[in-house]
Amino acid sequence: MMKFTKKLPRWLVVGLAYPLIFLNSWLFILTFEYFKSLLTIIIAAILLAFVLDYPVQFLRRCRVQRNVAIFLVFLLTLFLLLILGLTLAPMAIAQFNELILGLPSWIESSSEQLQAFSDSRIVRKLPINLDGLANQLTERLSGQLQALSGQVLGLVVNTVGSVLTVVLTVVLTFYLLLHGEKLWDGIFEWFPSKYAIQIRGILRQNFHNYFIGQATLAAVMGLSMTVAFLVLKLPFGLLFGLIVGVMTLFPFGAPFSISLVSLLTSLKSFWLGVKVLAIATLIDQVIENGVAPRLLGGFTGLNPVWILVALLVGAKLLGILGLLIAVPLAASIKSIAHDWRTAKRTVIHPRGED
Repeated sequence: MMKFTKKLPRWLVVGLAYPLIFLNSWLFILTFEYFKSLLTIIIAAILLAFVLDYPVQFLRRCRVQRNVAIFLVFLLTLFLLLILGLTLAPMAIAQFNELILGLPSWIESSSEQLQAFSDSRIVRKLPINLDGLANQLTERLSGQLQALSGQVLGLVVNTVGSVLTVVLTVVLTFYLLLHGEKLWDGIFEWFPSKYAIQIRGILRQNFHNYFIGQATLAAVMGLSMTVAFLVLKLPFGLLFGLIVGVMTLFPFGAPFSISLVSLLTSLKSFWLGVKVLAIATLIDQVIENGVAPRLLGGFTGLNPVWILVALLVGAKLLGILGLLIAVPLAASIKSIAHDWRTAKRTVIHPRGED
């Protein structure tokens, strides 16, 4: 077969390969979509087990038996989630409902602000019909914000609404903590021995750096923003601070969420929105330039364009979970490809030869 293809023109080989690649990709996507719900549970459990393994290892270093350490960490995690679910979650949900109910009045307030601006002496001299522009802008903004709030609410309901999915994820996480090491040993046995250790090390290092660093960064950002918003007496300050903190888990999430919070606030009061934008941007820059380099260290080595492409692909395939794993997975692929190319060059041009 190889000899036959070598005799064919290159353009013909490429033309024959394209439909085969397209067909295989289409079949892969169909298979992926069919098992998407199952893959979501598995990936979520793997990520949770990966994060919870760190406190387990800490207890192991304190001479606690592994099974006992797993039970302690697992029970403590469930207890903390229960406390957050009974205290912080109801407050955030209540503020979210109040925001949705109060959004029409905020939009009306923004319309009044635009109307007052258009009635000013300076603006009335301009050859622009700002009244019509303000009405169109208000209507479009109202529709977009209502659609966005509905999508966010639907996403939250779909994410946490399935009790069976949550139970399966929790159970699978527990068993991965117990037997995950043996599972990964069995999976990597299928790889060539000279690559298995290298690939496993790269994956663990990239996911470790990303999740531990990004989670710590999100906690610092969320706490700082919440305190700042409460000091500013910003309506729904707790909700907005939590939104910024959660969005910081994703690359480019902090600037996007800050812009969204400032836009929403400016509907109620333009100058309050400007103040929120200025202070939140200042806090973001201090954390990004002072704290983030120590936590993340620029470990990915990815061009921002490729980070954005990875996020788009991850979101398309797995939604929120895809956003979480897209960047460390892309960084791992880049590191593996770089090491493979370096090793190949070393074989072709061994050291010592001119």
